[in-house]
Amino acid sequence: MSMIFYPAVFHKADQSEKGYWVEVPDLPGCFSQGDSMEEAFKEVQEAVGLYLDENNDFNKPSPIEKIQQDFPSDSVMLVPYDSVAYAKKYKNKAIKKTLSIPEWLNEEASKRGVNFSQVLQEALINKIK
Repeated sequence: MSMIFYPAVFHKADQSEKGYWVEVPDLPGCFSQGDSMEEAFKEVQEAVGLYLDENNDFNKPSPIEKIQQDFPSDSVMLVPYDSVAYAKKYKNKAIKKTLSIPEWLNEEASKRGVNFSQVLQEALINKIK
């Protein structure tokens, strides 16, 4: 599963504060905030990504209509989570891998100055597309 959508509830902040605070009812403890609706939306997208990455807990999203009934005076929007896009953005740390190739292939590639890591990354990206 690469893409999933969770309904998020956007609450107007108290009169003494500005902006919005956001909760994702299907993900207990997943909250965010922002000075504008746009900022709150971006922040809650990151909060959902962080929550799902840390908890590895992909609860089935509730229908947006149910959440709208539960919170009739607030704005409810679907927040997308794309696991591949999240990983590309936040999980770029290089990981060392040991692999085996035939000796002749190693010698020929080394003579030609082939960057093994680059070739492997390119091949893997093409393979998973």
